[in-house]
Amino acid sequence: MSENNNLKTETIILGGGCFWCTESVYKEVQGVTDVESGYSNGQVKQPTYEQVCTGTTGHNEVVRLEYDPALISTREILEIFFVVHDATTLNRQGNDVGTQYRSGIYFTTPEQQQVAQALIDELTKDNAFGKPVVTELKALDNYWPAEAYHQDFFERNPHQGYCMAVAAPKVAKFRKTFARLAK
Repeated sequence: MSENNNLKTETIILGGGCFWCTESVYKEVQGVTDVESGYSNGQVKQPTYEQVCTGTTGHNEVVRLEYDPALISTREILEIFFVVHDATTLNRQGNDVGTQYRSGIYFTTPEQQQVAQALIDELTKDNAFGKPVVTELKALDNYWPAEAYHQDFFERNPHQGYCMAVAAPKVAKFRKTFARLAK
């Protein structure tokens, strides 16, 4: 846990396709105190967006979330995650294809790992999506923040085509499904 303005916060990193979309959802969630787009779990130190887009760095486009577990649980963070992206497509989210778009949960505590594994097991047992869950669950490794122009992208560019077609519907789905958790 880290201290942030006298709050006890936890950090978890999620890969759910394009980080613009995932970031736009979690910025709306009560208890999430910071959202940062970045890259994780690849081999290159301090990768650039251009490098990650080649698919050769091993990195995933992710969002780094800091959250207050007194206001939102790890399970709730992950329930949102599994609603706003497709956890059944390997290395793909919609038209975005490549290893950098894989579904991934990168934990920073053993408790997060346990909660995530239990939820994945539950979704698998219940055949919740009609297809197998392919979300990778790994300890966070080699995280690097994305360039400044990627941060708060949806907020700054709500009328950009990709944002209107892909990010906005994900935000709307979050607001409808998790109204009690919306800011």
